[in-house]
Amino acid sequence: MNTLLSFKDVWVEYGDRIVIEKLTLDIEAGSFVSIVGPSGAGKSSFLRLILGQEAPTQGEILMDGTPLRAECGPDRGIVFQRYSVFPHLSALRNTMLGMECEKSPIATRLFGARRRAAREEAVEMLKAVGLGDSLDLYPAQMSGGMQQRLAIAQALVKRPRILLLDEPFGALDPGIRADMHTLIRRLWSDYGLTIVMVTHDIREAFSLGTRVLALDKRRHDPHAPHRFGATAVYDLPLKDRIVHIPDERVSITID
Repeated sequence: MNTLLSFKDVWVEYGDRIVIEKLTLDIEAGSFVSIVGPSGAGKSSFLRLILGQEAPTQGEILMDGTPLRAECGPDRGIVFQRYSVFPHLSALRNTMLGMECEKSPIATRLFGARRRAAREEAVEMLKAVGLGDSLDLYPAQMSGGMQQRLAIAQALVKRPRILLLDEPFGALDPGIRADMHTLIRRLWSDYGLTIVMVTHDIREAFSLGTRVLALDKRRHDPHAPHRFGATAVYDLPLKDRIVHIPDERVSITID
């Protein structure tokens, strides 16, 4: 297996509050890492570090052996629990927007052949998430599950290597949630993704992940609870999920 991300003695501090301490671990390319832990255990901070929204206070994060810069890049996409879609844009325009911002950052508009190519990519991605018949719908016309499918299309249309999921299915009804699990498994395999997902649902963590990582504090001081941070207290690989990486492409087989 190829190591994609490496955390080396990473600390995250906000003022005198320590959120993460002494975190050292590797994430393999093609894996699906489920992150669990109590509130305040640094799960969202962990995702922000990978996304590049913030840098560690101490320690180092490497991607492909190179220090990860504290800036968001197209190689990482994220989906939040609350639908991160633009209500004034159709499904198609929501999906195209990321490509327009990347390829035309000033005008945020594409023209001619570039626009046609972006539209084709957006349409294909919407089809991939099951919204091929909903291109012209606006978010207010969509169910919660449809809006989350749209958010996933937004995140994947730029073909990221890493997909970050921050409790993406927590607001969905159980039936829709099961459908989303099936969808995310298929996209993980089809697009050769490395996925890191934060969830409070233990069953979800074990049913989707190739690895379950629990973040929590090893030390507690009732007189100064803010002076100890969380780290990886459990790291459980799941043996029945196999990751193959032939010819630098990732394909996942789930038994």
